Amino acid sequence: MLSQKEKELIAEVWTRMVSVADEIGSDALNRMFTTFPGTKTYFSHLDISPGSEHMLSHGKKIVLAIAEGAQDISQLAVSLAHLQTIHAYQLRIHPPNFKLFSHCILVALACYMGDDFTPVLHAAMDKYLSAFAAVLAEKYR
Repeated sequence: MLSQKEKELIAEVWTRMVSVADEIGSDALNRMFTTFPGTKTYFSHLDISPGSEHMLSHGKKIVLAIAEGAQDISQLAVSLAHLQTIHAYQLRIHPPNFKLFSHCILVALACYMGDDFTPVLHAAMDKYLSAFAAVLAEKYR
């Protein structure tokens, strides 16, 4: 799936993104809510207006989880086990929403990174985020 070079590239990028996790994450959430309005239903108890404290806080949590998983992609199922359970049994997030968010985080990264978001990085990140989404959805089977 991912080459060693791609894994290293992904880990390096997510390590850099930790310092702007709230910005990247909230931008991706805002893109998802705007593009796919049905995803808002899971957040009806929060203020999901752009720039709100809830958006920044939840966006940061998501990016930190993605960054943590990127440090050892081969152990993604282990590092996401707790989130799998929460999303499947407590939050009951519809699994296709993970794919929708993956697309939105790719766009947010591309906007933030500009020319540093190369086609090679784009392809590697798409593979990683697809794996991330698939692991989150495993408990639904």
